[in-house]
Amino acid sequence: MDQSDKLRLLQSYWYSPRRLHDSPTRYDFPGDRFLPNRSLMDLDRAHTLLTNKTTDFKSSKCNEVYQQKLIESQSLNSEGKRIMVFRGSSKSSTKPIRFVDELRQEMAAISDNKSKQAPYRSIPKAEMIVFDAPGLMDDYYVNIMSWGKNNVLAVGLGPTLYLWNSVDQRIHKLFHVREEDNWPTSITWSEEARTLAVGYTCSNLQLWDAESSKLIRSLQGHSGRIASTAWNGHILTSGSRDKSIINHDALRRLLQSIHHVSVYLQIRSLQGHSGRIASTAWNGHILTSGSLRARNHLASCIKKHSDEVCGLKWSNEGDRLASGGSEKQLYIWEASKMSSSKFLHRFTDHCAAVKALAWCPYQHNVLASGGGWNDRCIRIWNTQKGICIHSIETKAQISGLEWNRHHKEILSSHGYSTGEDQNKLCLWKYPSMTKVGEFGNHEARIINLCQSPDGVTVVSAVADETLRFWDVFGPPTTGTSMASDLQGLFSSRNSLIR
Repeated sequence: MDQSDKLRLLQSYWYSPRRLHDSPTRYDFPGDRFLPNRSLMDLDRAHTLLTNKTTDFKSSKCNEVYQQKLIESQSLNSEGKRIMVFRGSSKSSTKPIRFVDELRQEMAAISDNKSKQAPYRSIPKAEMIVFDAPGLMDDYYVNIMSWGKNNVLAVGLGPTLYLWNSVDQRIHKLFHVREEDNWPTSITWSEEARTLAVGYTCSNLQLWDAESSKLIRSLQGHSGRIASTAWNGHILTSGSRDKSIINHDALRRLLQSIHHVSVYLQIRSLQGHSGRIASTAWNGHILTSGSLRARNHLASCIKKHSDEVCGLKWSNEGDRLASGGSEKQLYIWEASKMSSSKFLHRFTDHCAAVKALAWCPYQHNVLASGGGWNDRCIRIWNTQKGICIHSIETKAQISGLEWNRHHKEILSSHGYSTGEDQNKLCLWKYPSMTKVGEFGNHEARIINLCQSPDGVTVVSAVADETLRFWDVFGPPTTGTSMASDLQGLFSSRNSLIR
């Protein structure tokens, strides 16, 4: 057999059916040789479109997405190959696509996601109201703002302490300090919001009755600036630059002393009381007298910190106290053992002063703490086990932390930073601690952060002498963002506290 005969035999073999049988080729779609695959066709829809020419057919499953895919199925795909193939064509590099099944799966996924999607709640893009606050102290370590359950915001502006009622918007000046350099450095409402505790630069600690605008009493014990205070029932805890923590018993006790004496005809002087005698009563020859005497207010004094105590926060149950110091240490104390000065835990993970403290409202053993400029971390602690659960780098000084009582979130306020993350408010999802968003490009660092009694609004005290109110917390709403009850009370964007 010559070379030409071999070539003719090879060509005949290449195009013969025997070759297709001996070396079978895989095909994309089973089906007829010259008819398209019926599994890719929506015959019901095609019949409807052909028979009903006057009515526009609309279906939730046959929408524009389906129509687009149907058009694409009639033309070329992205690789320039025809979607509608015939038997005998070799397998293409693309996988088979079942358009109808894919569309149904997409529609089912969309429907399922809509049912699981949380109602709409937007992050504020701008503050709700701005107050000018002249004289606000630019000091990271002080705590000069507190919002009580009586809906009254107390704020110290230099030597003057103001009260702003968020219900009727009235502003009242509680007092003005005449001494130079003895300004309020710590302000905290009591739990029932009847008494206001005020710590001063020169180690004074006072209790004020806000309704009568009168000084109730002065508490002694510190020798340095009082930068932090916290209430636990009738116990007032104060932290000072003298490195000590003092628990003050803020109650007064009526002590009755009963004296049984014999009364003679001559006048006698009776001794026994150490305070003012408030009442007397006779019963035959027995004289009963009652005296009102202030009990010693010092319940306990702790000296474990090696620098200023700038952060104090009692747990919601009142059984544990968290204290942060400028020496970068965080202590956890048990209320029943504070008289022994024995701490439950001491955490040394922070690399700067620990001022921002907040106990979780839905997990009583969880505490959040924030560090200063050299640390810039939010740390979440399990105070039962004494371990750190999360540590998040925020890239900015942390001056305040507030938990959201309506959603599992926590808000942080920030100051100095080496980058563009300074002077902002950041919202974090708990427990994943992923950032939900950031807002509030303040012109200066944020000094303090506190939350309204209803847990909807937060206010930031800024070093540019402003107070800024943010509607960031609150229950979810549908359609539009929810406005706090305070929003309807403000007729102008800027107001003045003085």
